[in-house]
Parts: sequence; structure tokens; C-alpha cells
Amino acid sequence: MVNMDLPTAVKSYQFGERAKSELIISAQLCIVLAGFSEQEKGGGKRMLLLLMEQVRSELQFAARRTGRTEFQKSIDSLNEAISLVESNNPDHASEKIALAISASTTAAQEAWQVLSEHGLL
Repeated sequence: MVNMDLPTAVKSYQFGERAKSELIISAQLCIVLAGFSEQEKGGGKRMLLLLMEQVRSELQFAARRTGRTEFQKSIDSLNEAISLVESNNPDHASEKIALAISASTTAAQEAWQVLSEHGLL
């Protein structure tokens, strides 16, 4: 059994599910960016980095609000992905984002277990 109070479980579940969705979109866009023409890559890269930085801000908020280490793991993996995109390796960035998705999914799953045990889901 996971040791988590109900308010933290609710927040962790919400933040984890939202982060997972945003990270999946980010990973898909990394894959798409890798196929852009050289003319399109500059603008696409800037937009993708803006999105990834916004997702990172939301993950930082989740980490502060819940204290869950999984969100920090997600941030760390996303930071690596951002560096890869900045150095023109968006296809490899999607692999790092997959690790971030896994960490966020773990946070949401553990919270779901707590909520389910209390009959809230």
C-alpha cells in the first residue's frame, strides 16, 4: 500500500494524468520535427522548445505541490530531452520523454491506488 494522504493523492492523480498527456504530445512532436525540412526545422524547434518548457513548468508545480519524487524524475528526463532538441536531436529526445511519461504515470497510478482504496474511483 502506498503511503499518501487523500489531498495529495487527488493532486498527484490530476497532475500525473495531465503531465502524461502533455508529454505524449511533446514526444510525438519530437518525432515529427525530425522529419521537417531544413527550412521548417528552425521554427518548429522554437515552438517545440516553448511547449516543452511549459510542460516542465507544470511538472515543477506538481513536484512542489505534491512532494512526489516521480515528478522530479520526469523533470530530469524532460531536461535531457530539451537539451537534445536544442542540439538538433529531436528523434533521441522522444526516448527521454518516454522516461518522463513513465515517471508521471507512476505518480498517477500510485495516487489512483490510494483513491481507489478509499472508494473515490
